[in-house]
Amino acid sequence: MITSFDDFMIHQTSDPVTQPAASDRNAYDRYWFSGFDRDGGFIFEVGFAIYPNRKVMDGHFSVATQGTQHCFHASRRAPADRADSRVGPLQIEVVTPMRAVRVRLEPNETGVECDLIFSARTVPHLEPKNVMHDERRLIMDTTRFTQLGSWQGYFAVNGERREVSHAATPGIRDKSWGVRPVGEPEAGAPGLLTSEPGVYWVWSPIFWDGFCTQFGTFEDHDGNATQVSAHIVPVYDSPDEIPLGEDPGIREMASVRHEIGWRKGTRLAESAELELVSREREVLAISLEPMIRFQMLAIGYQHPEWGHGFWKGEDVIGGESWQLDEIDLLDYKHIHNHQVCRTRMGDQVGIGLLETVVFGRHDPSGFKSILDGAT
Repeated sequence: MITSFDDFMIHQTSDPVTQPAASDRNAYDRYWFSGFDRDGGFIFEVGFAIYPNRKVMDGHFSVATQGTQHCFHASRRAPADRADSRVGPLQIEVVTPMRAVRVRLEPNETGVECDLIFSARTVPHLEPKNVMHDERRLIMDTTRFTQLGSWQGYFAVNGERREVSHAATPGIRDKSWGVRPVGEPEAGAPGLLTSEPGVYWVWSPIFWDGFCTQFGTFEDHDGNATQVSAHIVPVYDSPDEIPLGEDPGIREMASVRHEIGWRKGTRLAESAELELVSREREVLAISLEPMIRFQMLAIGYQHPEWGHGFWKGEDVIGGESWQLDEIDLLDYKHIHNHQVCRTRMGDQVGIGLLETVVFGRHDPSGFKSILDGAT
């Protein structure tokens, strides 16, 4: 089927753009956005994806403020035309590629709405590729870039409207695509990926004055890094100043160390320390102090009803809210979280996100089973 994108010189295969190159049922293309108040008053996030071989498109918008997290979810049959980026009242509009993206959630029965524009302040920074096999089958093969910026517009919950501005509302987004496990489980014999299930992932992009630091790592049960990256990326005052293509100012770190201080009885970080060492042996010692938390369940992660890629119907929406201090932090659904953090590096004060998701044993953290808490 020929669609609007076939009019652009973007083809990577001999097929029309609507035909995925991968036949894997878990092929996907996904947006993620986050915006937060510099003083820790709120954090909102957006998830939006298409799973063409599952014939599903879904989207989420959620905001955490004043101790409560409010969520909007939507799902539909995936459109053939990739230019159709709307699910129910939620729409993603690429205003200027790699420079400005608009997120609109029209008034709806959940009481959550927004009209927000993300403006970039860095180049889209490519992160390490994620590849994973389960025996002979490739189950994850993804590419992702991260970009920092700021937001202008508003969001509203149950009629209470909050204006946001570029000066007061930093933003982070990523765009990823490829193949990853999503949706309803497949039938057949279970995989033998590991006899000891678990994951350890820590990720932290931080705004400083004129630059940002970006860090991410996967570790095995013993604390050995299976993937790690750390960079300094220049931040520009306006999208017009961002270089086209690669930014020559990006600096890859020679080594990195991190340590999480876990809240007793949980797997929630209550502090973090990063130590980035440049190739010139400059040491950047960074401390992170969480201010407000966002549960990733709100945008589909580990959600039993609104998980990524699940078939919900032709056009369905839903909403929910919860009190952040009332949820069980050792419930598997609530392990994955983001926290807005006040950060310090010498005399500099910054702000950024800390993402943690830790299932299973992790010896450096003192975790011994699938979901025990810190001692």
